[in-house]
Amino acid sequence: MTNDGVRIASMLVEHGRLCVTPEPDVRLDANSPPLRSFLVGKVLDSMQAKDKEAAVSGAIQPEAILGYSVEQDGGMLKAITIENYGDERRLLELKNAIRWTFRRMYEKITAKPA
Repeated sequence: MTNDGVRIASMLVEHGRLCVTPEPDVRLDANSPPLRSFLVGKVLDSMQAKDKEAAVSGAIQPEAILGYSVEQDGGMLKAITIENYGDERRLLELKNAIRWTFRRMYEKITAKPA
């Protein structure tokens, strides 16, 4: 949700899976820098790398490594699914990063030219 109360997307957490879906009337660019460079590049890839290291050291099982998919259609974001997100602290970190990313993406499409 934006600061002015516009619902941008829905989040569903169920059975170790987090699914984020933009609202039907919100068209977000799946190749937008906040999504690709921040959410995927800095947050999701980083968490996945940490999990892979933990699996190699035996701290977690290989099937517990975070996985994610970014679904798009015609360049527009359809959904982000994150599996094996881990504990509640990590879930909160993901939710916050997703909210920030989606707000920035929405601001870009609603910004009025100067």
